[in-house]
Amino acid sequence: MSRQLNLFTQNDCSVKVELCNASSIWKLYTDGASRCNPGPSGIGFSLLEGDNVVCEQGFFVGTKTNNQAEYMALLVGIFFAKEFMQQSDTLAIFADSQLLIRQMNGQYRVRDPQLQIMQKMAKDLLSGYNYSFCHIYRDKNCRADELANRGIDKKIPLPKKFVDLFSQYT
Repeated sequence: MSRQLNLFTQNDCSVKVELCNASSIWKLYTDGASRCNPGPSGIGFSLLEGDNVVCEQGFFVGTKTNNQAEYMALLVGIFFAKEFMQQSDTLAIFADSQLLIRQMNGQYRVRDPQLQIMQKMAKDLLSGYNYSFCHIYRDKNCRADELANRGIDKKIPLPKKFVDLFSQYT
């Protein structure tokens, strides 16, 4: 038996997730930052189980466009979420990049070849999981933004395990 849970509502965005014997509800907030476009870039994510922060981090991702940084933030966030989640859990993904969210929801096509690769990787990582995407305003994504900028400032490298996985797609 499944039921719907309304996790979050903002303007026209209502995140409803199907609960099919889900043991936990997870929230993933992601953000990418690029100083200049393209330029030095960072990503940040905050992963919460319910309202409790489980994992959050920022990383430096080299020279990227802003859209590439947004996708990298999503990928790294999902990568870490899978380390903590069970497949029966539900993941609600929030980002302030309207382009990213609309592309992941299938409302916009992905035309850029690099973003196409990243979108495929995101879908592959999420395969088998119950998830949803929701656009939020920047003021609701401050922590992920702060972590992305910290990643740039401190030049925090991506985990090798993620880099190895990402290199299989590129």
